[in-house]
Amino acid sequence: MVLVSPRIVIAGLRGGAGKTFLTVGITALLYERGYTVAPFKKGPDFIDTAWLSMSSGSQCFNLDMFLMTDDQIKRSFTMHSAKADIAVIEGNRGLYDGVDIDGSCSTANLSKLLDAAVILVVDVTMATRTVAAIVKGCQVLDPDVNIKGVIINRVAGPRQKALISGAIERYCGIPVIGSLPKLRDNPFPERHMGLVPFHERAHAEKAIATVRSVVGDSVDIDALWKIAHDVRPLEGERESVPYEKGESLEGGGDPLRIGVIRDQSFWFYYPENLKQLQRMGAILIEINSLQDADFPDVDGLYIGGGFPETQARALAENRKFRCTLREKIEAGLPVYAECGGLLYLGESLIVEGSKYPMVGVVPLQFIMEGKPQGHGYTILEVTRPNPYFRTGKIIKGHEFHYSRAIATGTDREMKDFVFTVRRGNGIGGDNDGFCKKNLLATYTHIHGAGDSEWAESFIKRVRKVRNNIDMI
Repeated sequence: MVLVSPRIVIAGLRGGAGKTFLTVGITALLYERGYTVAPFKKGPDFIDTAWLSMSSGSQCFNLDMFLMTDDQIKRSFTMHSAKADIAVIEGNRGLYDGVDIDGSCSTANLSKLLDAAVILVVDVTMATRTVAAIVKGCQVLDPDVNIKGVIINRVAGPRQKALISGAIERYCGIPVIGSLPKLRDNPFPERHMGLVPFHERAHAEKAIATVRSVVGDSVDIDALWKIAHDVRPLEGERESVPYEKGESLEGGGDPLRIGVIRDQSFWFYYPENLKQLQRMGAILIEINSLQDADFPDVDGLYIGGGFPETQARALAENRKFRCTLREKIEAGLPVYAECGGLLYLGESLIVEGSKYPMVGVVPLQFIMEGKPQGHGYTILEVTRPNPYFRTGKIIKGHEFHYSRAIATGTDREMKDFVFTVRRGNGIGGDNDGFCKKNLLATYTHIHGAGDSEWAESFIKRVRKVRNNIDMI
């Protein structure tokens, strides 16, 4: 058991208040100073985590109170911050925003669970003294939330800064530790409902350097450091499992070779999901669906999320790879695909009126729309037999997609969905999870730290197929 102490939550009053900008800048500054930073993102977001991983020099992990139990969150947090000098947690949406009127699963509740200090980020556009009333309201709504400081954002000038800072310090009794000016240009232009993925930005390092400079000029990092250290110790444990070595801890035999498509199209994988596979005895083989002409010799394949629509032409043009993958799936290769992976395995992908052929094993055509077709948490019930989940199991996950599915298969094929949607959209609002032989493709993302059964079932199926037991 270890004691983890320095930790801070960067929270806001709403989405788009500047939390990610500040958290990227703060973690980059601390990293530049030589500190080991453990970054975390509250909620299921995967774009912010990519930026935070790059800015901090350490893998960013998600802490999600809908997908994970309290014990799972505390275990993940303590394991992944045990060796760090400071843990920085970016909240999501508003401080008290949750899934119900009680604020369940909110950033506030996460801060209380981890007994962490909170820095509140406030957009002060066209406001002065009223900002103090808003901050005071956050303090009063739940006095157990440990709000220790404020950073004001989009400040017009010195007079506004002085008025707001004075009012907050007088009426709220906490310091204003930062004041960011209005910026003409945002180094993180938004795509859809989140930031542009960092790997799509040729000038990603320049963007982070810009943010680091702005935050360095605007935030009292020493004051933030002191606040982060002025918290009670939190008991936890170190990560002891040798994930990286591909040691077979379950099932015996040689380590399995699990392909993971990782490129500009498919890049969203919760790190816990990959670690779970390694823990179960897998060696992960990275595959590039855009550049690899030959499909590698693997025992199973995991295709995560991403934005395949941005690379639709290149995916379509790599015909040999697509055809080989289709043949492998038809022959019984165990494949698990999420969101972007589902799109890739469909018949075709239509982007801005242009139609691009995909792998063609899922009898669906996908059309990219201008508005979200599925966004938020999902609850699925497993209602049909399949290789990876027991019938009757309830699965919690999340979906984020702008694609709309249109059936291209027969009536019989359109019954090959194994999930009934209890919350969310899935494929057409009622179903999700297309199953064919040893393939399961779904819109829903599952978090490995909250549902280890997924990795266990996937590895067991892969091992059976490799050993020619119950192959299809």
